[in-house]
Amino acid sequence: MSRFAGVYVAVITPFTHDDRVDEARLRAHVRWLLDRGVHGIVSAGSCGEYAALSDAERTLVVETVADVCRDRVPVVVGTGASSTRNAVRWAEHARRCGAAGIMALPPSAYRPSRSEIRAWYEALDAVGLPIVAYNNPFDTTVDLTPDLLAELAHVENLVAVKEYSGDVRRIPLILERTRLEVIVGCDDLALEGLIAGASGWIAGLSNVLASESVELYDLVRRGELERAAELYRRLLPLFRYDSKPTFVQAIKYAFELTGNPAGATRPPRLPLEDADRRTISTALQAFLSLAER
Repeated sequence: MSRFAGVYVAVITPFTHDDRVDEARLRAHVRWLLDRGVHGIVSAGSCGEYAALSDAERTLVVETVADVCRDRVPVVVGTGASSTRNAVRWAEHARRCGAAGIMALPPSAYRPSRSEIRAWYEALDAVGLPIVAYNNPFDTTVDLTPDLLAELAHVENLVAVKEYSGDVRRIPLILERTRLEVIVGCDDLALEGLIAGASGWIAGLSNVLASESVELYDLVRRGELERAAELYRRLLPLFRYDSKPTFVQAIKYAFELTGNPAGATRPPRLPLEDADRRTISTALQAFLSLAER
C-alpha cells in the first residue's frame, strides 16, 4: 500500500524583511500549492530551513502548515535534530498537530554506528506515526543503503524512505529487499525514480512549479512517458538546482522572479552568486515562454 503517493512539496519558510517568519505568506503559499493539486506538504524539512529556526519559529511553521492543510491533504513533518530527545520531541509535536507522518533524518551530529542508527529509529517508532526515513548521504554522515534499510525492518512504523542518494538503481533494490515505499528525493531524478518504482516525490522546485510537477507525475502514472519526458526536459534546467547545496536559495530566487518574494535565506546560507541568478532567471523565463505557446 502506498501511503505517500503523489507530489509532496517540501515547503519553504518565507521570512519578512526584518527576518521574522512570515506566517501570512506561508499560509498563502501553502494554499497556492494546494490549489494547484499537490498531493501533500512536507514542513520543517531542509527546504524549510529547519536548522536555522528557533524552537518557537519551528513550532509556528509546523502548526501553520498543519492548519492550512487540515482536511485537504496529508502533512509530513521533518524531525531533523542533533539529539534523540529533540527528534522525538518534534515527532510528538507532529502527532499532536495531526501529521500523517514524519520525515526522519538519521543521527547527523557525528558518524553513528549501525546500532545507534537502529536505536534512533526505534525511539521515533515509539511515537506511533508513520516514518519516512530520509536518506541524504551528502548532508549527513549516514548513507541509508538498501542493506541498512533491511536491517531496520523490525521498526514497525518505518514505512517509507525518501531516497536522495542520486543513484536511481537503489529504488528497485529497496523495493526488492525491504517492505518500504520509496519516495524520490531529488527533482532531477523525478522521472527516472517514478519509472523505477517510486510511489511519490518529495519536491523542492515544485514550490514554484507546482502545476507542472503534478502534471509530470500524472503523465507518468498514466503511462504517457513520451509526453512526460518532453515536459521533464523543459523542467530540468531548474530542477537540477534541487541537487545543489544552494537549492533553498535557488527556490526562493525563482519564487521572487514570479513576483512572490519569500525573503532571504538565513545564514550560513548566503545569497546566490550572480552567475546562478542569471542561469535561474534565463531558465525560468524560457520555461514560462514555452508554456505560454
